[in-house]
Amino acid sequence: MAYVITESCINCKYTDCVDVCPVDCFREGPNFLVIDPDECIDCTLCVAECPVNAIYPEDEVPEDQRDFIHLNAVLSKNKNWKPIVEKKAAPDDADDWTAVLHKRHLLDRNEG
Repeated sequence: MAYVITESCINCKYTDCVDVCPVDCFREGPNFLVIDPDECIDCTLCVAECPVNAIYPEDEVPEDQRDFIHLNAVLSKNKNWKPIVEKKAAPDDADDWTAVLHKRHLLDRNEG
C-alpha cells in the first residue's frame, strides 16, 4: 500500500517530506508533488513532515480525495515529473495557500 499526496499540496508544495524519504519516491510537478506507488515502501516518515497534512496511506485517503490515488500513479510516470530527492524552498506564496480548500482545478499537470 503506497502513500498518496492529496489536494492540500497544490500550490503549497512544501518539500519537507522529500528529505525523509529513504527510497526517493517523490516526483515534482510545477505546483504539486506526487508519490510513485511503485517506489513507496510505506515507511510513514513523510506523513509527519507534511505541514499541510496532504499525505495519507492509500486506504485512508478521504473519500472526496480518492481520485488523487490515480493522479499520483499517473503523474509519477510522467516524463516531465522528475524525481525530487532534496528539500527545496517552498514557493513564495505557499503559506497563502495552506488554508485554501478546493484547489484541484489549479493543479498543473504539465503533461507535455
